[in-house]
Amino acid sequence: MRMPLALGAAATTLAAALLWTGAGSGTGHAASKASTDIAAGAQLYAEFCAACHGANLEGQANWRSPGEDGLMPAPPHDETGHTWHHSDQLLFAYTKLGGKALMAQRGMTFESGMPGFGDQMTDDHIHDVLAFIKSTWPARIQATQAERTKAETQQD
Repeated sequence: MRMPLALGAAATTLAAALLWTGAGSGTGHAASKASTDIAAGAQLYAEFCAACHGANLEGQANWRSPGEDGLMPAPPHDETGHTWHHSDQLLFAYTKLGGKALMAQRGMTFESGMPGFGDQMTDDHIHDVLAFIKSTWPARIQATQAERTKAETQQD
C-alpha cells in the first residue's frame, strides 16, 4: 500500500527527525570496527551502492522530494547530502537493516527504497563502505560527523 505524497512527506519528515536525533538508536549493532579498509570499501560501494547513490556519491536527482512512487530518491553520500549528519551507529544500522526495517524496529511504518545489506555484506564490509564514504568528505565535515557519533555513543 502506498502512502499519499502528503502523508509520505510527513512520514519522511518524522523519520528524518528520528534519524537526526538518534531517537531509539539502540540497535545492538557495533558502532565501528577498530580497523577499516577504505580501498575494499570503495570496491564494495561500487558493487552495492553506486547504482542508487551514484558512482561519485552524487545521489539521485531531486533526492529531497518523493518520487512518483512516493519514495524518497537515494541521497548523495558526498558533502552535499545528509549522510554526515548521522552517527556511525545509525549509518551502520540503516545500511545493515534498511530503512523500512530500521524504522519498524523503532515502532514506525515507513516505506523506504533503502534495502538492508546485512544478508549481502558482513559487518566489517559495511564498516569499510562507511569508512570509504567518510574518507571523501572534507575534514570539517568528518569532524562534525565524528562529534555526532561521540555524542550518541555517550547517550547509550
